[in-house]
Amino acid sequence: MDLFDFNAGADAGNSRPLAERMRANNLNEFIGQEHIVAEGSLLRRAISLDRLGSCIFWGPPGTGKTTLANIIAATTHGEFIRLNAVQAGVAYVKKAVESARDNLRMFGKRTYLMLDECHRFNKTQSDSLLPAIEQGTIIFIGSTTENPYSAMTPAIVSRCRVFEFRRLSESDILGALKKALADKRRGLGNYSVNAEEAALRHIARTAGGDLRTAYNALELAVLTTPPRQDGGIDLTLKDAEQSIQRKSMSFAEDEYYDYLSAFCKSLRGSDSNAALYYAMRLIEGGCDPMIVARRLVVHSAEDVGMADPQAMVVASSAMYAFEKIGYPEGLIPLSNAIVYVCEAPKSNAACAAYHAAADDAKNIRDDEGVPPYLKDNSFGDAKTKARSKDYKYPYNYAGGYVEQQYLPDKLKDRVYYVPKDIGFERTVVQLRRDKGKNK
Repeated sequence: MDLFDFNAGADAGNSRPLAERMRANNLNEFIGQEHIVAEGSLLRRAISLDRLGSCIFWGPPGTGKTTLANIIAATTHGEFIRLNAVQAGVAYVKKAVESARDNLRMFGKRTYLMLDECHRFNKTQSDSLLPAIEQGTIIFIGSTTENPYSAMTPAIVSRCRVFEFRRLSESDILGALKKALADKRRGLGNYSVNAEEAALRHIARTAGGDLRTAYNALELAVLTTPPRQDGGIDLTLKDAEQSIQRKSMSFAEDEYYDYLSAFCKSLRGSDSNAALYYAMRLIEGGCDPMIVARRLVVHSAEDVGMADPQAMVVASSAMYAFEKIGYPEGLIPLSNAIVYVCEAPKSNAACAAYHAAADDAKNIRDDEGVPPYLKDNSFGDAKTKARSKDYKYPYNYAGGYVEQQYLPDKLKDRVYYVPKDIGFERTVVQLRRDKGKNK
């Protein structure tokens, strides 16, 4: 494949998968991610003005990262190189950098380097690319499903703007599926598909925000469903269930929310029997187990909180285990975590503190700002640095604690976190009492 052939096979016609054929060709066709590509947004302006700097697209699969990179390639006037971090060795990276340097020197053209799976770039590979990014020889566009702040070389991340992609909504995916069924040039319009609304909604709901998964399921359903005598195809809910390999929920939408509400309230009410039943009722009824797992993590922080800080560790570990193990074995650690969160002591003190602090942060104007002795003394004038000497370093005092005002003057008497006399928070109460002895 040629170094610049990032769109190889573009003329392969209908032999390409539906997801590939239906890729957006411009920003007006792009689906989802309104928070970063809406009209007037920073990213959209940068693309339209051909002023895009190095950036990293981070998010779940099937959310448009590669599609947006291709749109950038088609919109900008520069060269475009597409590499995969797994396959691109240091020699290949250097070749791409040299090519970019030649384009800039001889033709005045900038080069965009699109790197798939960029979290797999090792330090040696990153170091070979870093000078070109710093000098502007290459505009780096990384695409990753992993958190770049923890999975990538900090030197690369610090020189890029990170854009977080979110899972597509059910309505976004539903609209994309209907468009694919109607599109005779790129989609499935020539098959004359009569699709049940329930079938399309099922695919959209169970795709988990992944448009590629939804397209693949729709294409499989259409291509494997026997046509009628007139050549048309009737796509039913049963066909959709088989194509995406997940059955439709066996209850109505309002019942689904009722079961989910009962699950959450059973967690809060410390009834492990009820919580397990509702969780399994949801899952057996067709609910994605990850929805249950995510709610469990939230409630481990919201309802257990500091009464047992391990609850969130257990819940998060169970969610990770299910994600890696899958159904049905992954339900075992998930069930263990449900029981743990139910049986743990409950306290919403930390959650209440969060809401109170957030409310003050939004609604109270802090004119004076941070107390002078808490400010960063690395910069500023001599007066600012002198004030910083008033800071009391806790470890210079007995017990590693000294009373000191940390909140701004306007909020100095605010108390957000009030621990309860239960679980680990009982220990927090005692630690506070002990600190009081060292005042």
